[in-house]
Amino acid sequence: MDTLDLILEQFASYAWGLPLIVLLIGGGVYLTILSRFLPFRYIVHAVRVLRGKYSNPHDPGEINHFQALMTALSSTVGMGNIAGVAVAIHIGGPGAMFWMWVSGIVGMTTKFFTCTLAVMYRGRDSEGNVQGGPMYFIMEGLGKRWKPLAIFFSIAGMVGALPVFNVNQLKQSIDFILLEPNGVAVDTTSSFIIGILLVAITSVVIFGGLKRISQTSEKLVPFMVVLYFMAVVFILGVYIDELPKYLVLMFTDAFEGAFFKGDSFLGGVLGGLILLGVRRGAFSNEAGIGTAPMAHGASRTGEPVREGLVAMLGPAIDTLVVCTLTALAILVTGVWQTSDANGVSLTATAFRSAMPDYGNYILLICIATFSISSLFTYSYYGTKCMSFLFGAHNKHYYNYFYIASILMGAMTPLSMMLNLIDGVFALMAIPTMTATLILAPKVVIEAKRYFKAIGERWS
Repeated sequence: MDTLDLILEQFASYAWGLPLIVLLIGGGVYLTILSRFLPFRYIVHAVRVLRGKYSNPHDPGEINHFQALMTALSSTVGMGNIAGVAVAIHIGGPGAMFWMWVSGIVGMTTKFFTCTLAVMYRGRDSEGNVQGGPMYFIMEGLGKRWKPLAIFFSIAGMVGALPVFNVNQLKQSIDFILLEPNGVAVDTTSSFIIGILLVAITSVVIFGGLKRISQTSEKLVPFMVVLYFMAVVFILGVYIDELPKYLVLMFTDAFEGAFFKGDSFLGGVLGGLILLGVRRGAFSNEAGIGTAPMAHGASRTGEPVREGLVAMLGPAIDTLVVCTLTALAILVTGVWQTSDANGVSLTATAFRSAMPDYGNYILLICIATFSISSLFTYSYYGTKCMSFLFGAHNKHYYNYFYIASILMGAMTPLSMMLNLIDGVFALMAIPTMTATLILAPKVVIEAKRYFKAIGERWS
């Protein structure tokens, strides 16, 4: 097990090298300039689209704009926001959050382009159903000679969609918050029982298909974001005197790296801190990875740009709001310096510090909701990849593999699961960003046409 853990650590480290950082962040900056900073200019219009102002029930697709965003957010607003941020603060200190913000802001543009392409170049599966996602816009937008790139994405996507990290952290939170304080033995048996319970809950939803997943997500996601927001605002109120100091420190430490404890990158601590922030940001908001386009590609719309605009709200909610809340809760309570805990346990320590009697239980409700909603959506992503590779009639087989992996996630170490998903996400980003950068000028042409049609300037 230790050998496998080391192999996965090296795999993730190599995958998240300089070329990928240039592709994700450099590519995102290029797209931002190419689109003339579109996310900042049309965010109000995006909210109007989300609220259904332009919806047409006769447009092609399976779900509406709101359901598509909630389905995508149910995977991105998850353990990456609670455990992933805690890992970033544990290793990098306050400055890591600044580079997560950079990743999120750039990610808004990246998601606009990838999700617009997912609707522009929708394909059909072996049963003739309209589908969207990187594998389809690679094939439909770049041509069949690019099929190996689409296959590469789909293979990586089937592994990247496995719920092992979310399950691992949910199990850890149940152990840390519920079982250990009440004298219940935490061992292989307890992990197996938790895994079986998650299998039962997940099976009920995922075998119902996309509509059941989206209907569940549109109810769960707003609830979990509001509950988490209220809990963290309470914590910030308790430690209000500490808040200004840490808001400033997030910016100043981003260029000093005084609290960084990880490996250097490009020969320095600052490089290591930037890599850490970008890596955790990408893990959280998944911009450029290619998962969200699979959800948004199923949206009921005849205007690709509208879905891209809705999709770009995802990183804003995920990274700029939810991740920032987690970081501030950990920082203002001081547990990031006084506790050896990591991952979800560090966030739980912060909640317990501010709300000794009930904070842990509020967090456990949030974690359970975040994790379980993610379990539903990732299964859909995996079946889409399976369908592309082996035909739509075989996609249901992925769910059996997916269910089995829930048990694996409940019974394996955090570092192993984190490195596995980190590394595979990096592989997914290569075909997604490559195709997006090549097809980006076509998105700009489509955007100009769209804004002209609705009477808004493209400038």
